[in-house]
Amino acid sequence: MGWMNRTARRVKRGRRVAAADRNVDVAVTAHLTQFAQTHRGVEAFIEPKTSVTNVTLLLVAYDGEWTRRVVPSPEWGHAFAAHLQIPGYDAAVVGYPQRMRDYNTRNKKHPDLR
Repeated sequence: MGWMNRTARRVKRGRRVAAADRNVDVAVTAHLTQFAQTHRGVEAFIEPKTSVTNVTLLLVAYDGEWTRRVVPSPEWGHAFAAHLQIPGYDAAVVGYPQRMRDYNTRNKKHPDLR
């Protein structure tokens, strides 16, 4: 019976995690929505959880400007992108767009001007 108890506890824990996945800070949702609606050519890149960071959603505009926020799960990120009718990609599979790296290079502060 010990196995049954351990399994039941895991299932219950899983349900709590699944319920928590549905909860996301309103400010995060508002920020991501506002970015997607005020920029052209926005694409979503869902970044997997690592040992250092949680799951994040990266939005990149056509000119390379970007924003990143922590989201509850990859599924939530894909559903959010679908809701906004923007393409959603797994960043671990497709990588990051070159325009984002170009944007970062253009906007990098010169070290001598600090």
